[in-house]
Amino acid sequence: MLTPIAYGLAVLLDLLVAFVGARFLLVPRAAAAGYGVPAKPDGDAAYLTVKGLRDLSYGILGLALLAFAGAHAAGWFMLVVALNPLGDTFVVLRHGGTRATAFGVHFATAVTVLISAALLFAI
Repeated sequence: MLTPIAYGLAVLLDLLVAFVGARFLLVPRAAAAGYGVPAKPDGDAAYLTVKGLRDLSYGILGLALLAFAGAHAAGWFMLVVALNPLGDTFVVLRHGGTRATAFGVHFATAVTVLISAALLFAI
């Protein structure tokens, strides 16, 4: 019973982060507003592209690890990659975003990714 839950949550998180990355590449201003730190109208193109590429590649890498390396490798990946939404929490707080977005989106994501790591290690 634990195996489908562990894999299901990991796949869902990987797909979600890949979607977020694609959104930053395709509709960067809207994605930045959803992130919690709206982009400046006259700049920030590099920040938006880097964020998009980072998230898209992490989502694809997570899926590849699940498919080709197994739960243990994917668990280590999730453990390490949880640093990204944790860091995003502080970025949003430091740059004028709301506490609700920082904790309700980014910190909650970090906790969910850590739960995913624990489930992957448990199978």
